[in-house]
Amino acid sequence: MTTEAAAPPPEAEDTSRTGPTAEEFTRVQDSAEFAELRRSFRSFAFPLTVAFIAWYLLYVLLCSYAADFMGTKLVGNINVGLVLGLAQFATTFLIAWLYSRHAASRLDPKALAIKSRMEAGE
Repeated sequence: MTTEAAAPPPEAEDTSRTGPTAEEFTRVQDSAEFAELRRSFRSFAFPLTVAFIAWYLLYVLLCSYAADFMGTKLVGNINVGLVLGLAQFATTFLIAWLYSRHAASRLDPKALAIKSRMEAGE
């Protein structure tokens, strides 16, 4: 059995540029393109966050103050409280799925374009 030594990694072509400077980051942060990226993120994340918190607080308040309603049997030992509690998990996964679709279609292309320009030194 013979073992071959791995080839050494190729030399770096350009070691003079170590990455974007603080000024370049500031310039990108102030750009209209970055503002559009932030707007796209916020227009999706903030409303869904508020809606989910309101939905969760409704669940907690119903558990605290409407025990009779939450204890209403639906089928067998399944009651309203259990269904709404499981719906919290379903809502969490639904929001995560919606966000991943939103990020893949709207956020990632914009972020990749900004990143590519910064890495190119533009």
